[in-house]
Amino acid sequence: MADSVRHYYPIIAGDILNLSYEIENTGEEPLIIREIQPSCGCIIPKLTSRMILPGKSKRLLFKYESAKNIGFVEHVIRIHCNVKPTGIIKLVFDTNVVTHADYTRDYEELYKETVERNAMIRGLVDGDETEKGYYVDSPSHDSREQNPYPWREEE
Repeated sequence: MADSVRHYYPIIAGDILNLSYEIENTGEEPLIIREIQPSCGCIIPKLTSRMILPGKSKRLLFKYESAKNIGFVEHVIRIHCNVKPTGIIKLVFDTNVVTHADYTRDYEELYKETVERNAMIRGLVDGDETEKGYYVDSPSHDSREQNPYPWREEE
């Protein structure tokens, strides 16, 4: 791979960096991607298929969420596949994650904003998390009022 080591310009904390790598199968057999291991949970692969036919190329897309990093970061993405000699393709990138000039937010604030944004979207799609997702026949019926041992005779 020609550009497997990349150096990106600085980005503001909380921004998303979209990564695109072109992989070409120069072998005579299909290239099969078995596993993708990013060095951080902040890197999300967007994989559509795991096979590249001989002579063909495929674009691998990744999304890097910078909210959890501040300062210089270097990440490695390991792609386990049937390539010679090691069976691993390494993609390395680095960038400098800088804080916004107006206000310096720390990791906890950035993470809280992300969680709240995701919860709001999830609530709109899946419903409110406070809803239990089920209903009962009679709200006055409480299982604690039942006899715990119905086979015993009460005296």
